[in-house]
Amino acid sequence: MSATENVSTASGLVFNEVLFGLALLAFVILLVMEKAHPYRQFPNKIYKESFVTNTEAFLINNVILTVLKASSLFLVAQKFSSHGLLADMDNGVIKGFLAFICFDFAIYIWHVASHKFEWLWRFHKIHHSDKSFNVSTGFRFHVFDLLLEIIYKCIFVIVIGVDAYLVLSIEIIELFFIFFHHANLRVPNEEKISQYIITPSLHRTHHSTLRKEHDSNYGIVLAGWDRLFGTRQELIPENIGLDLIEAENFIQLFSLAFITERKIKQLLSWIPKGKKE
Repeated sequence: MSATENVSTASGLVFNEVLFGLALLAFVILLVMEKAHPYRQFPNKIYKESFVTNTEAFLINNVILTVLKASSLFLVAQKFSSHGLLADMDNGVIKGFLAFICFDFAIYIWHVASHKFEWLWRFHKIHHSDKSFNVSTGFRFHVFDLLLEIIYKCIFVIVIGVDAYLVLSIEIIELFFIFFHHANLRVPNEEKISQYIITPSLHRTHHSTLRKEHDSNYGIVLAGWDRLFGTRQELIPENIGLDLIEAENFIQLFSLAFITERKIKQLLSWIPKGKKE
């Protein structure tokens, strides 16, 4: 790598850190807001376990992946920005808008795939294992889920061909919305707003215990994808989380990816049932 590329990469990482800091500031603001005026009251024990486990996941995943993710996407974008679908367009508002639309659609597809394919669901289900629904749930991901997503996003960056700084900016916008739609808040005029962007009420359905309910509302920012592909549901879930999947710390959270619901049900079926009177 040349000296110029080294300087460019370093400045890209600094730029990413600034944007990431702003996203974390938004996280803190949302955390304070949901604590002051929560949409739904969860038992204190469940909320505390959720927040501690999610924070552990963030700290460990962040140490492992933050630099890798930022540098991977930045370097790939640097190398292939002149080769992709949008490469011939001049940088500007239109290109930025199209890149964002494509990126958001790509993540929608990835999210759908994470539910439909069992080998992806075994990692993604860790995110759904939270019995609470709060802004820290946006941190609750298995490290392998994030690694696979990095590879997918790098492929996307090659296909689309856009400026590295634009890629990082879109990443941070997506991160902000992940915090936002996991917030345990009642948003003013949410019914109208949710026609355009994913809001907490829509994403709350996505965290329903019932599979027929949580296999919906896959969007991250734009609500149009779910409407277009018939995956939108508007309802209030009775329960949050997964029935057979629980984790009280990061070690359990990491390990659960290697225990499928099918195996748990199989083990339960081996337990003798008492005679019915």
